[in-house]
Parts: sequence; structure tokens; C-alpha cells
Amino acid sequence: MELSSDRAVASLEMSQTQGQEDGAFISDGESYESLPPHVSVTTHMTAGAVAGVMEHSVMYPVDSVKTRMQSLQPDPNAQYRSVYAALKKIIQTEGVFRPLRGLNITMMGAGPAHALYFACYERLKHSLSDIIQSGGNSHIANGVAGSVATVLHDAVMNPAEVIKQRMQMYNSPYRGLWDCVRTITQAEGVGAFYRSYSTQLTMNIPFQAVHFITYELMQEQLNPHRHYNPGSHILSGAAAGAVSAAVTTPLDVCKTLLNTQENVALNSMNISGHLSGMANAFRTVYRLGGPAAFFKGIQARVIYQMPSTAIAWSVYEFFKYFLTKQQLEQEAGSGPL
Repeated sequence: MELSSDRAVASLEMSQTQGQEDGAFISDGESYESLPPHVSVTTHMTAGAVAGVMEHSVMYPVDSVKTRMQSLQPDPNAQYRSVYAALKKIIQTEGVFRPLRGLNITMMGAGPAHALYFACYERLKHSLSDIIQSGGNSHIANGVAGSVATVLHDAVMNPAEVIKQRMQMYNSPYRGLWDCVRTITQAEGVGAFYRSYSTQLTMNIPFQAVHFITYELMQEQLNPHRHYNPGSHILSGAAAGAVSAAVTTPLDVCKTLLNTQENVALNSMNISGHLSGMANAFRTVYRLGGPAAFFKGIQARVIYQMPSTAIAWSVYEFFKYFLTKQQLEQEAGSGPL
């Protein structure tokens, strides 16, 4: 829903006045403005797409380490003590670009996936909050909106995740992106790209519910008037990423197993064919390593999620603010004098 120029400009003027009263406007270099309560879907999608690409590309090397550290029966040459040690060893033994293998498919999926994700979240959050809390900030609305947005996001991103994780594994047999796609399709069928979708949703729905509730709760404390404030967006995003990552690591381990179909692990369990289903993944992980196996790679996962979520929210909020401000200035400039 596009904003009318009069309503939008009035909203920004009211935001500036409120900000001055609250001491938010210190100088030109430190002045932050609140966005109008309703922003266009196009703005949400554009800001979300940029945020998704930035989030995944900046932290991609750590994501590669996380995938390897979640291996249930890793090759002796792919056993790592820490994220730093893993990155150092991978670069020294496999080349400086090895931690970036699979980044291309991730960026191709992240843009449209996050565009749908943020646009859906923002629309549902406002609609449900109006119903539940008469326009206030409802944490139930935030959690439900995040969960529904995840279904759309993962429908786009799941095939990219499968390809990415296959290419991240140690001794990955694929020469490149299209070789990986062709080999998986021929050997396992198109369904292989969605074999972990149910597990992905089982993991990501609680992950995103906790994530959005935590982010919005932190914003209430750090940025109650909802100004564009980079510091609060970064801190809130980092906290949301850390909490949700720690809570959902066991499900992420199962998802990684379903995506990679780790041959050594499956052969040791005399599993022929392909492992499918969340229940089978849970049983396999437990039989291979007991309760501790569900937390493999938790350090790398938290280290990855904290900055990546902080980046996603800070970039998203910036572009949402910037694009809306540009739109309002254009509308004000073209309006009647």
C-alpha cells in the first residue's frame, strides 16, 4: 500500500518533532527519524533482498565452517578445534577461496527469499497487531508473522541450502554449481532439494518466532520510539541471532545431515539409499553421537548468527529508511506548491 505524500510527510514531521522532544536529535550527524507506520511493499522487498544478500555473503566463511563442524563422522583432515582454527586450516590446505565455495547459489537464493520474508513479516505483523492489540506491538503477532514468513522464505531457500552444504563439505565431489545441481537431480531426483524442507521448517519456525520476538522486545527497550537508530538495530539483531541459534542447534544438526547425506555416517549405520524425514534424522544423530551430537557446531552457529542477524537487521532498517525518505522527498517535490 503506497503512502500519500501529505500523510507521509506529516508522519516524518511528527517523528522529527517527537525526536527533538526525546533528545534524539543531537546534531545533523546524529539525527535519526522514525519511519511512517506503513511503508510500501516494494520498499520492504527491496530492503529485504539487499539485507539477505549482505547477511549471507559477509558471514559465509563461518557458515562453511559450521557445516563442516556439524559433520557426525568427519574425515581426520576435517576435524577442527575452533572456528578460527578451521578457517586457517581450510585456507592453508584447500586454498584461500575454499571457504567461499557455494556462495553463488546462496546469493541467488537469498535475495528473493528475504524479499518475501521481510515483506510478509511486516504486513502480517501490522495486520495481526491491529487485531490483537489495537495497533500496539503484540509479541504474539510478531511470532506468528515470523513463522508464516519463514514458510515462504524456506520454500525459496531450501534448494539453495542443499546445494550450498553439499559444496561446503570436505572433499566435496562437485566441480561447481551446475555440476552439483545436475548430479543431485540425476542421482536422487528433484525431491532431494526438498528432502530437508520439513526439518527446515521445524527448525526455522521456532527459530524465527524467537528471533522476531527477541528483536522486537529489544527494540522496545533500546529504541522505544522506533527511530532509525543503527546501534539499537545492531544490538537487537545480535541478541536475537544468538538466542534463536542456541535454542535451535539440535534441529540444525539434523537438517545438515539430511542436506549432505553424509556417506561415512550413513554407511557406519548400515543405512542404504537416502536418509529422509526428521524422525529418522533425529534417531541417526542420537545413535551416532548421543545427546552431545545434537550440539555439534553450536559455537560456529552462534558466532555466525550473531553478526549475520545484526547485519541483516541494520541493512534492512537502513534501506527501509533510505528508500522511504527518497520516496517521500520525490512525492513532496512533485506535489502542489
